[in-house]
Amino acid sequence: MSDQKRIRVAVVFGGRSSEHAISCVTAGSILDAVRSSPDADRYEFLPIGIASDGRWVLAELPEQGGLRLSIEDGRLPAIGLPASAERANLVTMAGDPTARELTVHEPGAVPKSLGEVDVVLPLLHGPYGEDGTLQGLLELAGIPYVGSGVLASAVSMDKEFMKRLLAQAGFEIGAYEVVRPRDWATEEGRSGVRLAVEELGYPVFVKPARGGSSMGVTRVDRQEDLDQAIEIARRHDPKVLVEAAIPGREIECGVLAGLEPLDRPEASMPAELRVTGPHTFYDFEAKYLDGSTEVDIPARLSAEEIEDIREQTIGVFETLGAEGLARVDFFYQESVDGGPGRFIVNEINTMPGFTPTSMFPQMWLAAGMTYAELIGRLVDTAMRRPTGLR
Repeated sequence: MSDQKRIRVAVVFGGRSSEHAISCVTAGSILDAVRSSPDADRYEFLPIGIASDGRWVLAELPEQGGLRLSIEDGRLPAIGLPASAERANLVTMAGDPTARELTVHEPGAVPKSLGEVDVVLPLLHGPYGEDGTLQGLLELAGIPYVGSGVLASAVSMDKEFMKRLLAQAGFEIGAYEVVRPRDWATEEGRSGVRLAVEELGYPVFVKPARGGSSMGVTRVDRQEDLDQAIEIARRHDPKVLVEAAIPGREIECGVLAGLEPLDRPEASMPAELRVTGPHTFYDFEAKYLDGSTEVDIPARLSAEEIEDIREQTIGVFETLGAEGLARVDFFYQESVDGGPGRFIVNEINTMPGFTPTSMFPQMWLAAGMTYAELIGRLVDTAMRRPTGLR
């Protein structure tokens, strides 16, 4: 494409949530894969890191002597800022919100435009990025972006409202209780929470209501450990979800928006995840640090069950108004009479991880779509989709 205009892609990563490090790893994986692919000259990447305090910086990549965007010897990456904020190359949106430009503020220099951006690839996980906040900013600026819009991002990130909408649409979900800040503010409220969780039955899983990557998630087998688990989850989100444990196999399925705006979404082949080693569930260490997982792609299901879960995946995607991409997680319970099993929706991820071990790219790779081709499809569909009401 040396004689054609390259697509300017602002890759936004890091962020204010507790999933900051995983977002950095996702960005590193994507940048490495695309730059080493035959389509590398299609793109001009503009790496924008968001520090934990919310400031945007023009990031230097590892080959430039800058950020480390991988997990090395158990050490998680992070976007650091100079000791003096005046030394950072801070990035802001242009003063004209319709300009589709970014501006860099270099130390001791006049602010400089980074030029127009064709599309944003927001690789942020969790609040302040995956929850509709960044999406709203990009909609105001009229900049195309990969992934779901404001509403779908917000309701999919908040597991309480995600479950409410899916249950109303007829999908099977597990039992749960919501612990709001006011519920945990008094001893009377805490007693009520304990009684409600007792009715769910132990074990339960306690997690931040708006989070992912298994951050702040605890399996609780007895009431004596419930308070501590809720406090751990509250470090990540003041609203907490307590879910009844669902016996069954963990099955995940990816979905991509159609190539054209009016095309039907397409589901991948489902994958089955099996946690090995000392872990009792798919926690952060099992996901990212010690590789204590095994994956079957396609999942060990009948042809009828595979068709069922793929249809349900698309149904969840469309019910929540998702766009671009998503991963939907299920629990599968086998039938006692030998017939088709049942699928219980656990959650949807509107910006699933893209690390080398992440399930989403693995499922599409099994369908014959390489990592770089997957990114290309996401960018292409985002650029064809209008911003604003649609």
